[in-house]
Amino acid sequence: MAYTIDRYPCQDSPRLGAMTLHPVPESVPRARRWFRKFIAPYNPACSIDDCTLMLSELVTNAICYGKSEDPWLVRVEWFREGTSLRVDVHNPGFPANVRLRHPEANDAHGRGLLLVDSIADSWHSGPSHFGGTVVSFVVADAWPA
Repeated sequence: MAYTIDRYPCQDSPRLGAMTLHPVPESVPRARRWFRKFIAPYNPACSIDDCTLMLSELVTNAICYGKSEDPWLVRVEWFREGTSLRVDVHNPGFPANVRLRHPEANDAHGRGLLLVDSIADSWHSGPSHFGGTVVSFVVADAWPA
């Protein structure tokens, strides 16, 4: 299985990095490891642990809910936008399917976006420029002004 990572983005781009993952459970810990490794040189002031948790939840959701009749990949990109960090997770599927749930105490699933909603300064979903869906979170003040 081949995985790719873009660790040398264009200098003029706000994109700090990107990775492409297969839609398999093993991709979740791989995404966490790669994100930690490749965000660290940028010295963000925000909690890398919190960002890694949110990334993990979004990659898990992408793997669980992405759908395509053709072979597909999960794409992750992270950007510096002024003092903010934005992380995008792309997968095939319809944007209308992304919604914040409020699970009961005994429910085994449905807390991923709830975690993202409680930790991130903002999040959104919509159409991906790759086709399908993108779910993003933003951490404001990830870097000093």
